[in-house]
Amino acid sequence: MTTPRTGPILPLRELRRGDATFVGTKAANLGELAGAGFTVPDGFVVIGDPESSAETVRQAVETLGDGPLAVRSSGVAEDLPDASFAGQYETILNVCGTDALLVAIRRCRDSAHSARVEQYQAARTGIVEEQIAVLVQRMISPKASGVVFTANPVTGARDEIVIAAARGLGERIVSGEAVGDEWLVKATEPVCRRSVEQAIDAEQAHAIAQLARQIQALFGSPQDVEWAIAAGQVYLLQARPMTALPDPVDWNPPTPGYWMRNFRLGEWLPDPMTPLFQDWLLERVEAGYVQGMRMTTGAGLPFRHAAINGWYYTAPPRFPPLALLRAIIQSRGRIIPFLLNVLLRVGTRPEAADRAALRRLTHVYREELLPRYQRLVQDGERRVKCASPAELEQLVDEVGSVAGEYFWSLAILGGSAWKMEGCLAKFLRQHLGTRFEGSVQILLRGLPGVDLEAPPHAVQSMDWYRATAGELGFGRGDAAPVERRALLMAERESAKAACRSALDGEPSVLSRFETLLEVTRRFAAIREEQAGSFTLGWPLLRRCVLRLGQTLETAGAIKQAEDVFFLTRAELHADGRCREAVKRRRAEWERRRRLNAPLTIGQAPKIIEGLMSGTVEAVRTGGPPPPGAIVGHPASPGRATGPVRVVRAPEDFGRFQTGEVLVAQATAPAWTPLFAQAAAVVTDGGSLAAHASLVAREYGIPAVVGTGDATARLGDGQIVTVDGGAGTVVVADQ
Repeated sequence: MTTPRTGPILPLRELRRGDATFVGTKAANLGELAGAGFTVPDGFVVIGDPESSAETVRQAVETLGDGPLAVRSSGVAEDLPDASFAGQYETILNVCGTDALLVAIRRCRDSAHSARVEQYQAARTGIVEEQIAVLVQRMISPKASGVVFTANPVTGARDEIVIAAARGLGERIVSGEAVGDEWLVKATEPVCRRSVEQAIDAEQAHAIAQLARQIQALFGSPQDVEWAIAAGQVYLLQARPMTALPDPVDWNPPTPGYWMRNFRLGEWLPDPMTPLFQDWLLERVEAGYVQGMRMTTGAGLPFRHAAINGWYYTAPPRFPPLALLRAIIQSRGRIIPFLLNVLLRVGTRPEAADRAALRRLTHVYREELLPRYQRLVQDGERRVKCASPAELEQLVDEVGSVAGEYFWSLAILGGSAWKMEGCLAKFLRQHLGTRFEGSVQILLRGLPGVDLEAPPHAVQSMDWYRATAGELGFGRGDAAPVERRALLMAERESAKAACRSALDGEPSVLSRFETLLEVTRRFAAIREEQAGSFTLGWPLLRRCVLRLGQTLETAGAIKQAEDVFFLTRAELHADGRCREAVKRRRAEWERRRRLNAPLTIGQAPKIIEGLMSGTVEAVRTGGPPPPGAIVGHPASPGRATGPVRVVRAPEDFGRFQTGEVLVAQATAPAWTPLFAQAAAVVTDGGSLAAHASLVAREYGIPAVVGTGDATARLGDGQIVTVDGGAGTVVVADQ
């Protein structure tokens, strides 16, 4: 039951939720928390005219005692379950004395009547407040402060508490000035996902999470709570309902099995897929991939792929007896020895796999496939300007299919490189042991014929929604400095000479080393060569789709041509407006981009787990990782220390400074210019054969890939040491 309120000043500790219509939601919620026994800085609420009651205000200030005050709004339209309206009014901190307080109250109230605020109020709540209440509280000097969410605001998971923490005042977190630390608490175990400021420890994170759960129980819904720690005590500064909380996200695949985000096409898709890519181009590329396999072996065994929360995942092919028998018959027996060579033998006897299958496929790639792809794109560039919508669609189908054939060749030839690398690493460990202490990758960098410049068709993602390097005006980028390349080549040949010298007394072993090194180097170069031309058709594909988008824009179906990427292929021909569908899908895509998509789902089959983990561990140098280290794949050897710069898209390129550590979800060829500036590279995704791995080697900088969540755990400015041989990232003590 609401108690009638009179007078200009009301003590905070006497307020309850039912008083919100008088004192605003913020003050009413804090009064409820104080009444329930939570620690809230003492204060009062001004609801009348303080100018005519200056003496009453003075008495209220004296009651709080000496020390500065914090002055904040508490409006009826703030902190509502469906519209938080946070940060719209002015907050004044460190206010001392009655006169200064009266000025601060006036400033806070005046901020409610700016045109921007009134327009926002009316649009979100239908309320334009005549006069807001003003909350005055004792100002504390916190050692740490921040925000805690009782449900995960990105995934919607109701069993996960997310804490953002920074040193000092929480305004740095709320205003966006500081990224801060991030803790995730599920059940009772706090996990630090990002440690930028080391503001709190695990025990404090646990205490904050417990308080947050109690507040949620009190209010009966997920809460967004501001907190601060001073003199060892956790204070509550605000509690409001979480708004726009998404439905919980799960990562259940469409069928049981082992699903990988970071394999095959997944390495080229650092974001969730847009609808038109998933519905159209992806299907054409996958169909072309199977066609390439059929042309090579006589039968096609497609990999399974799926969109899980919009992210691309793939699963190894299943070989049911009847399907396998059918493939053997269709291929006239060719498929079995071919797969044995390219999947297994290449990792144990790569020179034999080269003779049996890979050499012939290399010839087909260079003499037939690549020239055919180039001719198709060149012909398409001549046709696209005058093509009808039907002809544009046909052109997309043709280019997408040949790109799929090309990717089959890249998966087999370029994909052999990392298996060969693992074989060479195991050989050196077996025959040299501690006599070769460096990384095998030293032998594989500074290779002749590797072009590090980013051509105009280089992409940031194979999803055609993303502009190419040429469209972004990146040019061809800067090649690695001549002196750096010379140093890498000298180190490479010195390492080779040391291995030869150590094996000099064993002619047969030395001969095998020479053979392994030659074939591994050759396929490392082939892999980068193929990766550089895979997206040759992407500028043409984007032109085709954007022309279709312009037609729909003219017809009024979509607002702008670029909206076409958020349609399905069928909707290209549908009558009527698609603007609402585009708006909804774009918002969903943006939300999914913030999800921490797992690299794998399910249990890996033993043969795949052994192949992948065995290769990675063979390449890794050093002992066990230090406690708290971020661990990934050792992609490029060396150690470097520098400040982190998280780069999520080309819009962030301008902020990247020489000597920083590039931290990204993944890097694609369009990102190559950043490598000339980077001290080191760290990615969420990737493998030993990923773009980041091979390009980092050629620039001579350390790289760690496949960390899973480095972009979530690291923040701008944080000092880290990257050990590319060990595959670890260690945060410096601060």
